[in-house]
Formats: sequence, structure tokens, C-alpha cells
Amino acid sequence: MRRRGDGGRLEGGGNRRTSGRGDCEIKQKRVFFQKGKSILGEELWRLWLFRGGSQGEYEPKFLDEKRVFLTWDRLKYDLSQIRDRDSLRHLLVQTYPEASRHTIGSHLSQVWSFPKSMKVRDLIAMPRKGKSTIVFGEILGEYEYYPNAENPFYHSRKVKWFNENGCSRSKIDQDLLYSLGAQKTICQIVKNDAENRIRAMVSVAPGSHRDHQPTLQQEAKSTDIAEEQESVDFVALARDQVAKEIIKKFKGHGMTRLVEAILKAQGYTTFKSPEGPDKGIDILAAPGQLGFAQPRICVQVKSSDSPIGHQTLNELIGVMQNVAAEQGLLVSWGGFRSSVEKETAQHFFKVRLWDQDIMLDQLFSSYDNLDEDIRAELPLKRFWVLAEPQE
Repeated sequence: MRRRGDGGRLEGGGNRRTSGRGDCEIKQKRVFFQKGKSILGEELWRLWLFRGGSQGEYEPKFLDEKRVFLTWDRLKYDLSQIRDRDSLRHLLVQTYPEASRHTIGSHLSQVWSFPKSMKVRDLIAMPRKGKSTIVFGEILGEYEYYPNAENPFYHSRKVKWFNENGCSRSKIDQDLLYSLGAQKTICQIVKNDAENRIRAMVSVAPGSHRDHQPTLQQEAKSTDIAEEQESVDFVALARDQVAKEIIKKFKGHGMTRLVEAILKAQGYTTFKSPEGPDKGIDILAAPGQLGFAQPRICVQVKSSDSPIGHQTLNELIGVMQNVAAEQGLLVSWGGFRSSVEKETAQHFFKVRLWDQDIMLDQLFSSYDNLDEDIRAELPLKRFWVLAEPQE
């Protein structure tokens, strides 16, 4: 990566990917900054929540291209030319004439933040949709507008992702997860000293380029910030609480016992290997009262918080052949490396992958049929919440 002297802008890198560092590590490391200010008394950078589409459909593009995009449909206008919020409001009303006044107000606070409030060296937190991980990064570039880009990718900023595999939500304190549970596409996280704590967690010191240092005059007013407390995803928070309880009570071989209970509740007859070396077989499962029906499934369970790679997948496929199992199930509480996920289609008719999020879905759908001992160890109850309207 090359540096230029004109304002500290970054160049180089192209499309070259940098390897991730595995799952995020909570390091015992002295943090050389205080709440709200660095040791030099300068203002610190901000932390922004950023979502890659309502269904996570843009997340791979964000990660592959090392950028975050403002993905508002049909918003084809250079936002750097917008001088004030009233001008932006007028543009949004013209672009979305069918939108309500409340929706326009919500769009306004989020869209304004992207070109006007975000700064180089600010942190980005992107919760992965359908996964129990959050990816953290740092903004490297100023706002850029590409009028010839494909809709809706006209607006972007360069980002350095610290770890493309993401940090397990189970490693993040509950109060931070609450703040990161806001349902906005873009919002600044201001509660619970979140920016300092996230920087300490990923062991990234605040930026030192004075050219990009925000001043008191540059600080956004409260009306410029899409606050996270406006709307919170309580379903995600509830799942986080259940996940923390599971890893506390079913770590190690206990996770295998929980997966076996789920398979039994779904109608499979199972064999579970005893604790100790299992030669790659944690569970064997097949339908029917005696387990002689098909499909015959070989199951491998990993309760570690770290994502697993090709080696574990290949080992499972090899063991399947040894026990004449037609299909395999690989359960990884810490998820899977992106290289494994990209080959999901290749193994679709042979292997299923359960990460933490899928396992929770399987648990909830089978909970009423679990044996009494498991339900006593993990007592759950249903609750209803009002669904948030789509903006």
C-alpha cells in the first residue's frame, strides 16, 4: 500500500485481497486512549453501524471490493454537491415521491451521514445477515461518486476490513450487542463507549493522520446522527442471549449432545461417540426406528468460536466414505471461513453446513420435541414482537 503526501490519501492495493487473521481475538492489551479523547486530548473517531442490504445481499460485494456502498435505489446524484440538509431532503422527495414524511426523515439522517458525517479512520461494524458474526473495519477513503456504476452502487468509500470472517457475537459484551442491534442501514453508535471498546477488542489504535482529524467544528450535530436507540432488533438480541447460554452449558462434547438431541427430535435414530478421540465421527444418524433407512448421515461437531476451514470439511467427507454414509453434517459454532462458504454449491448434495445461526433455527423449530433433560438445561419460552416496517 502506497501513501501520498496530499492529505494522507491512500493508493494502491487494486483488487488484491489480504488474508484475514481468523476469528477476532480479545487481547489483554493496554489501550492508549480515554473515553472521548486520545491521550493527546484530540477527538477520537466514530463507530458506524453499516448493513449490507436488508437480506445481506450486498455483504459479499462489500467484503470482496473492500468498500462500503450507500445502497439507496435510484439515488444517482453526486452527494458531495449537496450543501445542506434541506437540499438533500428535496432530492429525496424527488427521488422517492411515494415515501411518507417519516420515511424521508429516516432516509435523510442515514444518507447525510455517508458523505458528510463519516470521516477517514472511523470504524465500521457490519453485522452479517444470517450469521452470528460481526465484521469490523476502518474507513480509508473519502466519499466517492461513480455515475456509471450499476444501481445502487453509485456511492462508496474504501474500507480496510480487519477480519473478513467476522467476530463471533458470543465474544462481544451484551450491552455492545444491544447498540449494534439497531435496525437502521447506517447509524452512528454512541452508547456504552462502544468505539473505544471495539478498538481495544480488535487491537487497532486510533488513526494518527492529522489531515483527517475531526475538530469540534466538524463534529456532527445530534440532528445529523442516525441514533441507534431509535429501533432495536430484539429478535437478534434474544438469539444472542440464547447463544451465550448454550456455549456456557454445552461447550465441548456437550455441543455434540445438543446436536444429537435436535436430530432425535427431528425423527432420526442416532449413535453418539463417547468423549475422547472420535476418529472424525461425533454422531451417526439415520431415519426410522432402528436407523436403517436413508439418508445415512455422518456428523462432525465443533464448538470452538473460531471459523473452520477446508481441512475439517475434507476430513468429514473422507470419514463419510469409511462408514458408508451418503450425506454429512458439519456443525461449527464459530462458523466457516469464506473459502468454505463459497463452495457450498459444490457440496450441496453431499454435505450440509450448520453455523451458529442455523443451529439456533434448528433448535427453535425442534424445541417442543426435545427430551425433557435438554429442555430443563435450556429452558426457553416464545415471545411476540411487532415487526418493523420495511423502509
